[in-house]
Amino acid sequence: MPCELSIVIPAFNESGVLPHTLDTLKAIADATGVGYEIIVVDDGSTDDTPDVIDAAHAVTPEIKGIVLSRQFGKEAALYAGLRHTSGKAVITLDADLQHPPSLIPEMLEHWRKGAEIVHGVKQDRQEDSFLQRITASVYNAVFSRLSGFDLRDSSDFKLLDRRVVDVLTKSLPEYGRFYRGLSAWVGYRQVSMPFDVAPRKSGESRWGGLGLIRYALQTVTAFSSLPLMIVPVLGLVMLVIAIILGIETILSKLAGHAISGFATLEITILFTGSLVMIGLGVIGQYLARMFDEIKGRPVCLISRLIGMNSNSGTTH
Repeated sequence: MPCELSIVIPAFNESGVLPHTLDTLKAIADATGVGYEIIVVDDGSTDDTPDVIDAAHAVTPEIKGIVLSRQFGKEAALYAGLRHTSGKAVITLDADLQHPPSLIPEMLEHWRKGAEIVHGVKQDRQEDSFLQRITASVYNAVFSRLSGFDLRDSSDFKLLDRRVVDVLTKSLPEYGRFYRGLSAWVGYRQVSMPFDVAPRKSGESRWGGLGLIRYALQTVTAFSSLPLMIVPVLGLVMLVIAIILGIETILSKLAGHAISGFATLEITILFTGSLVMIGLGVIGQYLARMFDEIKGRPVCLISRLIGMNSNSGTTH
């Protein structure tokens, strides 16, 4: 049967939940009545995740795997999976079943009605901590304002038409990738599908505070140059302050008052230094992204494929 549906699952140390996830997905995919493949991308796991994929493929040939040479990150794992799909429709979701597979038939129905991208939008985030919800809201608000794309409550739970997959993997060669942003940027016919975030079947979220900050910096600088405007804006603010202080000093001198500027001068120097460092930091983020891009390295390296044939060990 020709492959109509591809399901891509990035996995890092998910051996505890992966067998249940694959059984669940297989049952739902079988019920759709179409040809399908399930591709698990192992992102350099240190547990038995590759062995779980091997065992699942031995029983179910439709389950395939990509084992990366080391951990390259979720964005790279998604890209590797998309590159190796053959289905007319491709669905991406997490291995921990927080993206409910039961909604796959509904996503396919949207696709058959003409949608080329179906975005899974989080409706209930009760599983997240209060701090996680606050930081996610702040990040989404900042990103939406700077990039012009509304990614509030967006997720990696998506369906992409084959045409969109080809654009994402062949026409957008950047090294620093942001799947949620790119899938919104490409346009095409898009619909949103709300879902409730299910409880994790095992383990805990690996997103920490520093990881979220790093992720935010990478994604914002990847999609918007507006943060560079911080530098001239801060310079303008500093100029206005300097003019005000200059006028105050002249007026004090004309009025015959002693000019006591030590405290003012100290505060001004510290304030100016802070603005300069902020400006240099913003510029440094963009220079770092340019440095990564011009090196031209592949997004990830593939150690081996499970159930697939390829002559290439790299994914550009």
